[in-house]
Amino acid sequence: MTSVPETPDPDEREPYPSHDVIVIGGGPAAYTAMIYLAGEQLDAVCLEGFESGGQISRASKVLNYPGLPDSPAGVDIPDSMRRQAEGLGATFEFDEAHTIEAIHGDRFAVHGSMGSWAANALIVATGSRPVELGLESEKRLQNRGVAYCALCDGPFFTGKRVAVVGGGDASVEQAITLTNLGCKVVVIHRRDEFRAAQSGQSFLHNHPDVSTLTPYRVDEILATPEGIVGGIRVEHTETGEQHEETLDAVFVAIGHKPASDLVADLVDRTEAGHIQVRGRTGMTSCPGVFAAGDVIDPSYRQAVTAAASGCVAAIDAARWLGHRAIDNNLAAASTNR
Repeated sequence: MTSVPETPDPDEREPYPSHDVIVIGGGPAAYTAMIYLAGEQLDAVCLEGFESGGQISRASKVLNYPGLPDSPAGVDIPDSMRRQAEGLGATFEFDEAHTIEAIHGDRFAVHGSMGSWAANALIVATGSRPVELGLESEKRLQNRGVAYCALCDGPFFTGKRVAVVGGGDASVEQAITLTNLGCKVVVIHRRDEFRAAQSGQSFLHNHPDVSTLTPYRVDEILATPEGIVGGIRVEHTETGEQHEETLDAVFVAIGHKPASDLVADLVDRTEAGHIQVRGRTGMTSCPGVFAAGDVIDPSYRQAVTAAASGCVAAIDAARWLGHRAIDNNLAAASTNR
């Protein structure tokens, strides 16, 4: 279990604004945590970063968020969560956390680009980002046919011809989702052999609506005159031969990177970098540090699951603070006898 080391002078006055909880992050997990912390009447501040909203903000429309049948724009969902938290009195700071240090032995100071804050507990909801191909055309066509989540964006391309780029289990999952939507799927992988499980490889090679291109790398994502995805140019990794495929969308499935480096020295993480939590709780290996959202989730990465884990982390943090207050009062009473 990771623990926070004590600082040498516990009596030194804190020079930072003090809170019960600091929430780090700016997506559905962080905003949901703030809603619940405000409901618990806790003094919490959210350092939401400079790109608030989370991954869902990339979606032009969201078809699968419960209770929102009118398919709002992705940015509207976290925005409404944030406004709900503000209506309950929650405090937000437009700043990005850079470092965390222990102060007074059992408290934390979070230092951002424009200020520092102190608290008894932290909730880390920094999310993850899909690994991109690194092409200029990919960035230009995001939300215009370039996507990273078949569950989220696949329904926009029902019955269309699409590509999935990747060779692992994630690419198989995306292909399965898309074929269930009636899509014709071309799976492009830069190696001769796929890394996916054998059952997944069998699906790719035997499904009538799936074809594979190996070993090819994506050279360019092609646009129509209307500025949406119209195809893809690939290059053989050995011969350099190029050819083009006509497509309606490109789903990139080459991995996600959890944004957990900020707490690398505080909490236990998986080999892939996800923060480890205890069972279905938000508790990490470090007392007082909780985590929620995609930064703990290697499997689902949905806005609704992130929001749910933000709720869990907030309730766990509130309970932990309550128990700690009781323990401190008992210790003080014992000392005064």
